[in-house]
Amino acid sequence: MELEVKVPCEDLADLERRLRDMGASHVQDLDQVDLYFSHPGRDFGSTDEALRLRRENERTFITYKGPKLDKDTKLREEIELGVDDLDRMSLILDRLGFRPVIRIAKQRTVYGLQGIHFCLDRLPGLGDFVEMEWQGDDLEAGKKKIMELKEKLKLVGNERRSYLELLMEKR
Repeated sequence: MELEVKVPCEDLADLERRLRDMGASHVQDLDQVDLYFSHPGRDFGSTDEALRLRRENERTFITYKGPKLDKDTKLREEIELGVDDLDRMSLILDRLGFRPVIRIAKQRTVYGLQGIHFCLDRLPGLGDFVEMEWQGDDLEAGKKKIMELKEKLKLVGNERRSYLELLMEKR
């Protein structure tokens, strides 16, 4: 299960400074390119699911995301698997009837603090966001910790739509 809360952030540099001041550790910097696919016989938009191929620096993953299960967070099933070759995996999906819907590129800086990953995301044409992702099994404790740190950092809002949904709506 993936548990996260996402909010728009007008000043990621200031947020990064405040995270470091609170003792957050820098985890990694990532260049991500996501390719989302439509299902040949099911409307992922109406079922609130997603199928994504992601190139992250030099690694590639295929990910299934199930429907959101909670009104306050983006709690959802997530199944992810490493693949060796994005282009060949994309070709397999094409042969099975899946069609590419959208390509999303972003730069992500990840910090860790108290069991939470803070993903500072820069998306050209969409804006800047921070995703707070719980890194444990106790979902209730995770939700509590995310909300605690969100308040402490004075982060406002709750964007439950995915980047895919936001970009599709913008189109």
